[in-house]
Amino acid sequence: MTKLLIALALAAVSLSAQTKPIPVKVVVVAMFERGEDTGDTPGEYQFWVEREHLDRVIPMPAAHHAVRMNDSGVLGMVTGIGTAKAAASIMALGLDPRFDLSKAYWIVAGIGGGDPADVSLGSAVWAERVLDGDLAYEIDARDIPRDWPTGMIPLRRETPYEQPVRPELEGELYNLNPGLVDWAYRLTKDTKLADTDQIRRSRARFTGFPVAQRPPFVAKGDTMSSSTFWHGTRMDAWANAWTRYYTKDAGNYMISAMEDSGTLQSLTFLGKAGKVDRDRVLVLRTVSNYDVEAPGSTPAESLKGLVGGAYSGYMSSLESAWAVGSRVVHELTGNWDKYAAALPK
Repeated sequence: MTKLLIALALAAVSLSAQTKPIPVKVVVVAMFERGEDTGDTPGEYQFWVEREHLDRVIPMPAAHHAVRMNDSGVLGMVTGIGTAKAAASIMALGLDPRFDLSKAYWIVAGIGGGDPADVSLGSAVWAERVLDGDLAYEIDARDIPRDWPTGMIPLRRETPYEQPVRPELEGELYNLNPGLVDWAYRLTKDTKLADTDQIRRSRARFTGFPVAQRPPFVAKGDTMSSSTFWHGTRMDAWANAWTRYYTKDAGNYMISAMEDSGTLQSLTFLGKAGKVDRDRVLVLRTVSNYDVEAPGSTPAESLKGLVGGAYSGYMSSLESAWAVGSRVVHELTGNWDKYAAALPK
């Protein structure tokens, strides 16, 4: 009997060792991939897989895509396009008992449409805030009253930008940890970003927008998340006003995205459950295209050129996402003893 008990105890210890959660240092979140993870036309994920050697594939049947890891504790994932897929995939990872995410830093690294008043093609924006552009009332553009600037109305309000802003929001605004965002920006602000002939030609069309004609650079600003891919000067004006409204004039919209509010909502819930540290979340968006039409064009004409992902700064934005984001990843993993215990300053 004694021998049997000892054998059972050893088996339990062995099983416990086998099922011990994998400690994760950094989660890199991409939103889409084109084709395979490696070796073909890249999406947001491929450069991370190839250059960070995310060679260990771990199936995730409850999420959009299998995750990958390297020997340095970096985990990469693809959420799928749109807020719903992003929220579901992040939640699936966060609740998966195979992973210990309690000390993990999160870097959402994707592309988006930039406001030419603030950024240029290939530029990188560290988000200070993520705004949600889906949670709203809307009436058809043909029915907008003459004295309204838009047909988008905040929830629980009767007119556009009606004051006061509700004290209890429902997911319209997510604030990122300002200390962590500032640290990431300081670390990466002098990163050399590639300036190609293609993006030079594309940005030259944006006469009257001096910032849009600059070579790519790193900035801090706010992002607008919406599952509707909107485009055009009037929509850009709405995104800027929407941001000012919900941030009480403290924010500055710079770049659009699709998934980030879903990602932040899941991470917020997971933080409340003690599964992740919400203060360790960063969002990095790089400019693949401008969110408005070039002078002399119309929104409809401009949108035709974007259908199918033919963005003028596509490859440059992918390169910038990795060039900027990887500096943060390498700093965190290279000095893990320090950053596991305390947030960067």
